[in-house]
Amino acid sequence: MTKIHLKTTINAPIQLVFDLSRDISEHEASTNNTREKAIAGHTSGKIELGETVTWRAKHFGLYLQHTSIISAMESPTYFVDEMVKGVFKSFHHEHIFKENKNGTEMIDNLSYEVPYGIFGKLFDYLILKSYLTKFLRERNQHIKQRAEVL
Repeated sequence: MTKIHLKTTINAPIQLVFDLSRDISEHEASTNNTREKAIAGHTSGKIELGETVTWRAKHFGLYLQHTSIISAMESPTYFVDEMVKGVFKSFHHEHIFKENKNGTEMIDNLSYEVPYGIFGKLFDYLILKSYLTKFLRERNQHIKQRAEVL
């Protein structure tokens, strides 16, 4: 299992950061490079506990679909999205929000497993982990910029 851990400090109230992180339109806006689009399930507004969303995006030259469910939520400090259907063997993303003197610390804990045995593990080691880390950093930067101007 591969794990990615990121922290982003955002000079904005915790509720605003929490809400932006669950907003489908903000997610789409933050992923222009991959043309990510919500195509099924909850496709607009803020996603809530128990709801699913299916994303269609272009990664590595291929259009892929990924369906997630919000499996846990405690507003405004925590939510989890987990893959229901997609290209990973497993995908579990914890979003944690903590108030601090500078506003909000947003923490991502992403754990995933790749298919295809040794070939999948090699692809993950050489390319995928850094690709997903960059993807999350860009998304977090978008949330930070939006939250700090609102």
